[in-house]
Amino acid sequence: MATDLPLRTVKTNIVQSIRAFGVADLQSSAAQLGYHFLYANLADAQSKQDILDMTALQFTFPALASKNFDALFDHMTDALHKSGAQPGFVLVLEHIPAHAKFDKEAREQLLDVFREAAEYWAERKISFRCFYSFSVARAAALERLSDASPAGIDLGEGEKMPTDKLVDVSPLALRMSSPFNAGYWLTAA
Repeated sequence: MATDLPLRTVKTNIVQSIRAFGVADLQSSAAQLGYHFLYANLADAQSKQDILDMTALQFTFPALASKNFDALFDHMTDALHKSGAQPGFVLVLEHIPAHAKFDKEAREQLLDVFREAAEYWAERKISFRCFYSFSVARAAALERLSDASPAGIDLGEGEKMPTDKLVDVSPLALRMSSPFNAGYWLTAA
């Protein structure tokens, strides 16, 4: 089907990096398919609770959905399933924080909630595609981390986000990739 062009090559029940997909294209595809489109911009989140609050608010879920990851999962699955037939879902979590207060383990826990929701909807033969991106390191953060090596950014508490492992270094790929040291890429030319 030509109308779902951006989603044509994407599995129907998956959680993946947004990569080269544009949010507007995903929203348009969801509308053409008659799917629900849920979007959350998490750029200003500083903690797990901020993530939960912002996600529930921007997905227009009840406040109870922001209580914890289990409540968020319940609102993406059972609550929606019980409300009637569902056509499908396209979700975007943009700018998931990548810093000491929301470390790699917390990010994986968040994404696991969406992976489990994808499995839930797959069992019911309903499409559930979730796309995400991590926050890009800001210049102020780079100044504070002046001792960061060119191979990665020290996000505090010893966590490194590898930037020397990127294969696609096109501007679009970098924009939606894991946090990277912008100064490194700009001076490497």
